[in-house]
Amino acid sequence: MERSSSSASKVKSELDALRRAIEAHNYAYHVLDSPTVPDAEYDRLMRRLQEIEAEHPELVAPDSPTQRVGAERLEAFREVRHARPMLSLDNVFNDAELEAFDKRVRDRIGGGDVSIERVTYWAEPKLDGAAISLRYERGELVFGATRGDGTSGEDVTHNIRTIRSIPLRLRGKKPPAVFEVRGEVFMPRAGFLEFNQRALERGEKTFVNPRNAAAGSLRQLDPRLAASRPLDAFFYALGEVSHEVLHAIKQQSALVELLGDFGLRTCPDVSLVEGVAGCLEYFRRIGGQRDALPYDIDGVVYKVNKLDWQRELGFVSRAPRWAIAHKFPAQEEMTIVRGVEFQVGRTGALTPVARLEPVFVGGVTVSNATLHNMDEVERKDVRIGDTVIVRRAGDVIPEIVAVVSDRRPADTVPVTLPRKCPVCGSDVERGEGEAIARCVGGLVCPAQRKEAIRHFASRRALNIEGFGEKVVDQLVDKGMVKTPADLYRLTVEQLVDLERLGDKSAQKLIAAVDKSKQTTYARFLYGLGIANVGEATALALANEFGALDELLSADEERLQQVADVGPVVATAIHAFFHESHNVEVIRALVDAGIEWPRPPPKSRDLPLRDKTFVITGTLQSMTRDEAKARLQALGAKVAGSVSKKTTALIAGADAGSKLQAAQSLEIEIWSEEQLRAALGET
Repeated sequence: MERSSSSASKVKSELDALRRAIEAHNYAYHVLDSPTVPDAEYDRLMRRLQEIEAEHPELVAPDSPTQRVGAERLEAFREVRHARPMLSLDNVFNDAELEAFDKRVRDRIGGGDVSIERVTYWAEPKLDGAAISLRYERGELVFGATRGDGTSGEDVTHNIRTIRSIPLRLRGKKPPAVFEVRGEVFMPRAGFLEFNQRALERGEKTFVNPRNAAAGSLRQLDPRLAASRPLDAFFYALGEVSHEVLHAIKQQSALVELLGDFGLRTCPDVSLVEGVAGCLEYFRRIGGQRDALPYDIDGVVYKVNKLDWQRELGFVSRAPRWAIAHKFPAQEEMTIVRGVEFQVGRTGALTPVARLEPVFVGGVTVSNATLHNMDEVERKDVRIGDTVIVRRAGDVIPEIVAVVSDRRPADTVPVTLPRKCPVCGSDVERGEGEAIARCVGGLVCPAQRKEAIRHFASRRALNIEGFGEKVVDQLVDKGMVKTPADLYRLTVEQLVDLERLGDKSAQKLIAAVDKSKQTTYARFLYGLGIANVGEATALALANEFGALDELLSADEERLQQVADVGPVVATAIHAFFHESHNVEVIRALVDAGIEWPRPPPKSRDLPLRDKTFVITGTLQSMTRDEAKARLQALGAKVAGSVSKKTTALIAGADAGSKLQAAQSLEIEIWSEEQLRAALGET
């Protein structure tokens, strides 16, 4: 007797705890527009509550979350009572549960007297947005309401009217006297990304996901805010409608066609399918397309296509018997951050990676998630020991969406940026206001090795012809090249051993290496791969610092005296040249024989300073890149298009539209001979 009483008490305690938790999550999501747990956690709580209530029907209470669909309306909005309840759908999560649903449908049709071997279903994506009901009277939109608790919702007509895809008046000459339609308001993925980007730029709060964005937008009291957000809507069901409408349609597919005829937007990715096999084929096909769809979905919905069978099957307390939602594996789950490590990318950028308590999400077990950069770590306030929501969509790298703050223990540890590179031990620099931190050991860091060598050998740097990606990969993988200086120690015998490289090709590569020793100061500086130093900045540095040693010893204040070099760039340059490993490689490159003509002492003494040129057509005595570099060495700017600010257009053979533009603007036109004269060759 005591044991039975104790068992009943435990069941009731668990029920009460589940109901409180679900109601709290409902309030956070539906009222505050700030979800606290991922869908998978909510689904687990709801399914457990359903299981207990099924075993103990005497404990089912009228206010149980299983007896209503959503949460109470927000008090700031006028209440709208639905003429027909807006019910939710039951869920299945695997093939066996879908087969059981299909069997229940077939057993109930015809009261069990008719043998139904296969049912035709209307299959559609399960949109991840905010459910709404619109009421049209004599074709005109009267009001729009949220689902609310399923019986009554919130009047959001002022915001519904701002959604351009929703007609304010139905199409057609004779619209029904009453026509209520149900659907989903959502924010397309592209619009969501653009909206969040603008919010970040303005320093405003961003939305966690498109569904949260859609729900939050509908609940704005000021319709101008809703109008500024890229909302859309699909429609798929009816509420209260005039009798003539019900008599006119016999199938779900015809109902959706009717919605389209009235000018209501419907989902294009729908299909009629036969039986369980057809449902599963559709589920897998849509699942494969999921990441490419322009809107978010979290599963698919199957509806018995014949409307008279729908009426025969009827409803349970909160869901129709003739429809079911087949959910995809959860894309969001909760887990615990056990540690944070920093990975170094090919450009030296440090990416914090969270090491997680393994969790099954998106169909795989996830134990790592990216935190992108330190700005993200700080914005989300992620700490070691936190419970976090992890999201994985398709093949996208898992990421931490948010911290579950009410589960934070007292002993969490803040994440700090390492002072030294975890790969090579060089300094880590993060410029003021910069999101990305970088290892400054660009010429020696193994994580950056391949990219550093490819960049050094590229056409606009040292221009070592033949050192493409495959050759560089082999040289690094075999340990033959660790820094750019090692390129100048290679021999023909070593290169012949590389895959798909014969003796003749090896000789050409060595010849290209030798040729690259004669370069320009600016190309050499650009080839070093200093963060934020492109060709223009490299040229400015070369013009300002006549001697390499002068540049190596310059402090940040001195560097900022160079045109176009601000505090961020100055910090990057100073850090690079004050990393001893980088200086060793630079000295080794000079010792290997790399040299360049000494430039004029200061840019202000350059003969073509403040002049702008455009080059077009084919030059005979030099390439256009060579002409550009030589003009820039004399202080000139070389632009890509002709304008009123152009000093002269240098026209080679087969000059095209730029020549016509220069003539129309009466810009001076130089021949190649005039160019050579300006360069001091004649």
